[in-house]
Amino acid sequence: MKSKGVYRDFFLHIDILIMGFIFLGVLTFLFTMKLTFLTPLSLMIGIVTYMFSEYLTHRFIFHIKAPKNTILFKLIKRLHYDHHKKPNDLKLLFLPIWYSAPSLLALSIIFYSLSDSAPATFAFSAGLLVMFFVYEWKHYIAHRPLKPKTKFGRWLKKTHVLHHYKNENYWYGVSTPFVDALFGTLKDEKDVELSETAKDLEKRA
Repeated sequence: MKSKGVYRDFFLHIDILIMGFIFLGVLTFLFTMKLTFLTPLSLMIGIVTYMFSEYLTHRFIFHIKAPKNTILFKLIKRLHYDHHKKPNDLKLLFLPIWYSAPSLLALSIIFYSLSDSAPATFAFSAGLLVMFFVYEWKHYIAHRPLKPKTKFGRWLKKTHVLHHYKNENYWYGVSTPFVDALFGTLKDEKDVELSETAKDLEKRA
């Protein structure tokens, strides 16, 4: 596939487009408000919050033992189980809008309840969305015929490939490895055994 087509598949994907419009809306409201020193701080808090949310969600929700509840099972199956079965299926690479938008909204509401500041909350939301796009792009690159230009980018892609094909219990971070390092799930591939359930999470005990 030509690189032009690969880029088009990402930037014209409906979920990315919708989240892009939401991002523009957040920025529009943000820049109509009075900005203070709390604005960049809230933006950074949003970025860091997404990093931890990405890791914790991936590890403790997306990788849970197959739920007995039919509805929950179908949700997890669409969100992640099927992605491990078909890692390079374009339809399964992106977080569905019905999951990503409410999740980011919930985090923003929590932040507003703590800060009681609309400008700070919009800056926080912008930070969440920045990392959301970084996550989606890094995840996309990991599964598509694109070679990252930097050594760090190539290593990050490799760790995600290891998560899919060697052992699903490590390398949860997609956009960044730092939270993996903090929680002890960033390992040297030589120290990790091959998992029989990496491509079939439904069979996890």
